[in-house]
Amino acid sequence: MKKSLFPLMLGGLGIGTTEFVMMGLLPDIAAGMKITIPEAGHMISSYALGVVIGAPLLVLMSGSYPPKKILIGLMIVFTAFNGLSAFAPSPFTLLLARFFSGLPHGAFFGVGSVVASRLADKGKQAQAISMMFAGLTIANLLLVPVGTWVGHHFLWRYTFGIVALIGVITLVFLKAWLPALPAQHEGDTRSQFQIFKNPETWLIILITAIGTGGLFAWISYIAPLMTNISRFPADSVSGIMILAGFGMVVGNFIGGRMADKFDPAKTCAGLLVAMAITLTCIYFFSAIQPVSLVLTFIAGALSIALAAPIQILMIGTAKGAEMLGAGVTQAAFNIGNSLGAFLGGLPIIAGYGYNSPVLVGTLMALGGVLFAVVLIKRQAAMPVPQAARVKSSVTFH
Repeated sequence: MKKSLFPLMLGGLGIGTTEFVMMGLLPDIAAGMKITIPEAGHMISSYALGVVIGAPLLVLMSGSYPPKKILIGLMIVFTAFNGLSAFAPSPFTLLLARFFSGLPHGAFFGVGSVVASRLADKGKQAQAISMMFAGLTIANLLLVPVGTWVGHHFLWRYTFGIVALIGVITLVFLKAWLPALPAQHEGDTRSQFQIFKNPETWLIILITAIGTGGLFAWISYIAPLMTNISRFPADSVSGIMILAGFGMVVGNFIGGRMADKFDPAKTCAGLLVAMAITLTCIYFFSAIQPVSLVLTFIAGALSIALAAPIQILMIGTAKGAEMLGAGVTQAAFNIGNSLGAFLGGLPIIAGYGYNSPVLVGTLMALGGVLFAVVLIKRQAAMPVPQAARVKSSVTFH
């Protein structure tokens, strides 16, 4: 890994930790704040709302500044509000702190994706982007379980203090190791919004929001799936989550290499087909414990393998507004998170088994395949020079 990419990975580590550790801390936050667990769950929704709003808004507000200054500013906001989360005196204060903590999330990954591609060696842009997302996968593998353990055995506030500390360390390395790249000068707000007149932009957003929602329909209900269907003891779920996190680490690098070697749109389609097949297998074979563990690893790998190909695809499509486009895909990922969790819960509410959400996930993944196929056909129908520009995806820098 290039030294210049390390600060981006650190940022991904902090962001991944604060996003996913909330799921494990809900009972502790509820008890500490004297609220119900569903009320504590609003903290997760508040963070996701911040991501969706902040991704395009902060990119547009900061677009005329050099990327290094943008990333430092975003990380200052991230660090400050995670620190406030640690000291929040009331549920309402914590709700606001989680919302503002989420604002820099999508913008950091969006701007960071463009920066990583500009720092990459020729032909390795997607792999450079995957290095940034490696921080998010390592968070799921190591820091999320550690943060959950700290919250259970000591105090949940300490976990957000750890995240804030990661933010401070990230700021130091951003200042020291990230090159001072020139501003992109992506144009005014009106010109940047022209990318939304491009049907390809909306197809990528739909691939992200619908297709990746399939994995969230699975992982949102992985605990009852493993305890009720696979018959693992409840105290083994944290270990199973570490296995899924290890799959994410592996899948992230595989996705980056695939996107550099093959057409990004076709890579997305192939990964979504693999996702649909894996989720279907989870439905039918989760009762067999060894098979269930193997499928958990594979599903974890596929859950993040799409990140780099989708980012590189959007960067190549959103000409003249690359940072906005990359930020919007992060908002779409979080929409997929919410959609997958909501739709996946419907069959459980209707009385079906705890393996039923994965069938919803299969349908969502196949929906993503459909949008990817439409995108591939549209690219094939483009005039040769334009199609070549989209396929090569990051020749803008």
